[in-house]
Amino acid sequence: MAFTVSSDFAELAPLIADWALPTENQRSELRWNASKDDFERLYNGIMPRLPEILAYLAAIPANDIPEDVKPLFYLMLAFAECAPHTELYRGSPVVPNSFAAHRFAATHGTRIG
Repeated sequence: MAFTVSSDFAELAPLIADWALPTENQRSELRWNASKDDFERLYNGIMPRLPEILAYLAAIPANDIPEDVKPLFYLMLAFAECAPHTELYRGSPVVPNSFAAHRFAATHGTRIG
């Protein structure tokens, strides 16, 4: 049987619905407004499957991600951007001892992916 996002990662559907946003600006806005519980739910939902998800995505050419796989890819981008908030910042959306994240504008922030 073929490995598919819909069946093999079905338990991630709620996280995909909440976190799988296609642009950096959208993911950043969500991250800046997330709570400690939001970060923990994302982190704890991904970590048990992380090696499997990364292996699945690594087998797909980055410039040719199928439409049905893009939400999983976007979820992993969100995870990479949010993991430090769980691992290092005690669930705070604010990075300690840094400039306010809202002050930085990503020049590619509206680009999908």
